[in-house]
Amino acid sequence: MGRGRADDDRVSEVIESVSKPEAPKRVHRSAEEKRRIVEATFAPGTSIARVAREHGVNSNQVFQWRYEYRKGILGAHSKPTAKLLPVVVAEPEAVSTVPAVMPQPHSNSTIRVEFPGRVFVYIERDADLQLLRAIVEMLRA
Repeated sequence: MGRGRADDDRVSEVIESVSKPEAPKRVHRSAEEKRRIVEATFAPGTSIARVAREHGVNSNQVFQWRYEYRKGILGAHSKPTAKLLPVVVAEPEAVSTVPAVMPQPHSNSTIRVEFPGRVFVYIERDADLQLLRAIVEMLRA
């Protein structure tokens, strides 16, 4: 059987135009904005992924910006720096090994050990044995 004109009318062609979904437009951020985002990740307990999501940035991009930040590529930044404290060196003071006022035992289960001319050690019932051993060994030397 041949195809006639009647067959052509029943056949219809459906042509769909399939296009890729539009990629999100690339956002160009200034160095200042990148620094601000990076510095937000330095707060204690902050999640880099969370900061990235809040700013609509891929977390891998934020890691790259952090690298650039540390290298100084993002320009001037307020990088946290250590602050030095003033130090005064003085002669050691003579320290009396025997307290001026003898402390009173805290309970009936206290042992007093005297290292003559040096120190009194009071040992409570719940004393840490390893710590006590270390103290006695140090004082015996």
